Amino acid sequence: MLEIIIKSFRNIVFNKSRSILTVFGISVGIGAVIITLMTGDIGSSALNEEIDGLGMGGLAISTKKDSAPLTDKELNSLKKLSYVRSAMPLVFDTTGAYINGVYKNIFLWGIDRNAEGAISLKLLHGRFINKGDIASKARVCMVDMKFAEEYFGSEYVAGKKIIINNGDISAPYTIVGVIKTGSGLLQNFMGNVIPDFVYIPYSTMQSNTHNKNFSQIILKTDESQYDTAENDIIKTMERETMQKELYEVNNLAKQKDSLKKILNIFSLILSAVGSISLIVAGLNIMNIMLVSVKERTREIGIKKSIGATRTRIVAEFISEAIMISLIGGIIGIAGGTGIMLLASLIMGLTFRINLIIIMLMLAFSVIIGAVFGFYPALRAASLDPVEALRYN
Repeated sequence: MLEIIIKSFRNIVFNKSRSILTVFGISVGIGAVIITLMTGDIGSSALNEEIDGLGMGGLAISTKKDSAPLTDKELNSLKKLSYVRSAMPLVFDTTGAYINGVYKNIFLWGIDRNAEGAISLKLLHGRFINKGDIASKARVCMVDMKFAEEYFGSEYVAGKKIIINNGDISAPYTIVGVIKTGSGLLQNFMGNVIPDFVYIPYSTMQSNTHNKNFSQIILKTDESQYDTAENDIIKTMERETMQKELYEVNNLAKQKDSLKKILNIFSLILSAVGSISLIVAGLNIMNIMLVSVKERTREIGIKKSIGATRTRIVAEFISEAIMISLIGGIIGIAGGTGIMLLASLIMGLTFRINLIIIMLMLAFSVIIGAVFGFYPALRAASLDPVEALRYN
């Protein structure tokens, strides 16, 4: 077997120019599929992180009517449930703010002091909104790192002020903390569509709008308990308020899974399109191997006349085709992985290598070589040794 591999490698080197073009065709096809699959894998991971960062990893309780109560009473009742790890009220509104005299649209979040446990806020500078801020309805806020850099030119903006419009009040708020939410994916790619996020105490927001109700209550529980928790939460809410069919629970983890499935389907479709280039490259291998059979007809005749079997001839040609395809596959994998590493660094995403994808592409390279090299190998093995020796 080793002798066959060495012989195949020598034949590839001997037909250098032709082999390079064939290898290039395979590497482009494999590289395209690698980029597509890695884009889906890295994108899915980043999307998952981003969605978790926005609180889409738990249960969101809301009301079907604005007049239905969703207040501290309901929040405290939910906190008492044994399976609830954390519960946080959310009040939100789309409004505007003046930053250094410039008016900008913002998405205003009214949050509790334990917000970092519910929506994955990572503190970079300053502090979180605390119990004292909630109790005093303080006019303080937290902003995202991207917000701070864009409007102040620095991350270190604790102590600076912005004017926020909320309810019928336009007032200055002191920035007490700079945070990072999730992976920043949505704001990096959709910054012109999605307003900047600003976080203030929910009690301040309720005071500004003269509304004691929450927009939502976000619960964190074990994922295995989501399904059973949904009905139990609704029953608890109805028992506390004595009102029926007014509350709904959204399983945000299911929505996250649906988004991931859509991304996976999209990646699969792109991979199928990229696979067309692999088929073309495979046909190129077949064509090159058929030319090789013709050029080596006399050599094949000599081998058969001194006892080489059909199996030996087939093995030599298939081995050569597999080696060409495998070299192209390795180059394509390296190139595609390098491109994705560079793209991840530029976009600020977490790069990850999925060994399953790598092994799958290596196996696919071998299969392409074997499939498209089989017919030329069979044709070489079928040559009549007498006729082959006469070939010039």
